Amino acid sequence: MPIEIERKFLVANDGWKASVVKISRIRDGLAVSENGRKVRVRILEDGATLAIKGPRSGLSRREYEYKISTSEAEEILRTMCAGRHLEKVRHYVPHAGVMWEINVYEGLLEGIVIAEVELDREDRQLELPNWVGEEVTGDERYSKASMERERLRVRPGGG
Repeated sequence: MPIEIERKFLVANDGWKASVVKISRIRDGLAVSENGRKVRVRILEDGATLAIKGPRSGLSRREYEYKISTSEAEEILRTMCAGRHLEKVRHYVPHAGVMWEINVYEGLLEGIVIAEVELDREDRQLELPNWVGEEVTGDERYSKASMERERLRVRPGGG
C-alpha cells in the first residue's frame, strides 16, 4: 500500500538557494477535495500525474499516483478544476541524507515559500537545515486549498 509520509515547514531565509540541485515547474489542480481526501492533477515539464490521497493520520496518508498524458491533465484542469490551478517552482535541495523540496509559489499564491520533505518512516529523526522555520505539518492554514481560499477572500477574482 503506497504511503506518503511528509513534513512541511515555512522557510526562514534564502540559505537553501546555494544548494539547489534541480528545478521543476509545476501546475497543480484539485479535482476533488473533501474531508481530507483529494484528487490532484499535476503537470510537470516531463509529463503529468493524477494522485488520489486519503486523509492524514499523523504524518502519513495513503497516496496513489498514476501517470497520465499531458493532454488529459490539461483537460482535467480545464473541466474538473474549474479552470483554476496553482503554479509553483520546486527547488530540490539535499540535506543530511534527505531531499528537501522548496516550493516557491507563483500567481495567486505568489510570495509563499514552503519546504517539504518526504520520509521513509514517521519516526525518522530529521536534521533541520538552518533555513527551515516553523513546522506547519498538519496545519490546515498551509494546505494549498486553504491558502488559495484565503487569497481569493482577500483579493476577489485572484487579481
